[in-house]
Amino acid sequence: MSEAAEAAPARADCVADSAGGLTFHIADWARPAPGGHDDWSGALVLIRRGGRDAPDGEVRLPLGPTADGRLQAALPSNVALPEGRWDVHVAYRDAEPRRLAPGLNDLRSLVDRRPGPSTSPLSVRIPYATKHGNLSLRSWRRAPHAEAGEIRLEDDTMAVRGRLYRVAYPSEWLADAVVEARCRGGEGPVRTAPLEVEGPDFSFTLSYADLARTWGGGADVWDLWLRPADRTMAPARLARILDDVADKKEIFTYPPRTVAGPHGEALARPYYTRDNDLAVRIEALA
Repeated sequence: MSEAAEAAPARADCVADSAGGLTFHIADWARPAPGGHDDWSGALVLIRRGGRDAPDGEVRLPLGPTADGRLQAALPSNVALPEGRWDVHVAYRDAEPRRLAPGLNDLRSLVDRRPGPSTSPLSVRIPYATKHGNLSLRSWRRAPHAEAGEIRLEDDTMAVRGRLYRVAYPSEWLADAVVEARCRGGEGPVRTAPLEVEGPDFSFTLSYADLARTWGGGADVWDLWLRPADRTMAPARLARILDDVADKKEIFTYPPRTVAGPHGEALARPYYTRDNDLAVRIEALA
């Protein structure tokens, strides 16, 4: 193997399944030549960004050979991978893990994914290429989960459709539930709006003017939740994670609307956060 080949990062192809699992395939050239078959061991190493030293900050998946000469590792959906961003490495024996580069991703099973009925946490893992050309995963693990769908904008309102997952009886959970907008930062105000419900599906209309009533002239961010009538039950964060797009903030964009506030006119618009959660931003005119 040449020095150039040794320096080049190995590439991993990723295949997703509809349950939320991932299979990684690494070209065999990335494997060092062992002295014998039994004295070699390798692992795909997932390291949570900013939390490697935590008890759950590193996950090792055994690598094994496949019939086509590559190495393979599986991350099943039932392996609990905490929420966050995970950098993907390969390690041989006791050597320090090395970053992997992204290869080909087959994420067709993630497009318009409709998880089946269950009360176990919903596992979502989406591989993506970092700005430095490395392979990473974005992981979510949620129960309950409120998946945001179509968003329609009127002059001073936003209408949202969605579906509730990972509760035993969605229609009962949603009965008399409300959408709750929480102003981020400290003990900020809370606004609510009623839901229209049909089975596990819900819709609501949120007024920008209602959110702007307490606007202080800077930038207010309102995080959106579904709050069940039974306050002993956990609320569900509105997000969009059931597809193949790891970062939606710069891709799913919505035009701002002008709204009157106590300090003059402001701009209001929905957006997806870095975690793909749905929020509304009220800010001054540019």
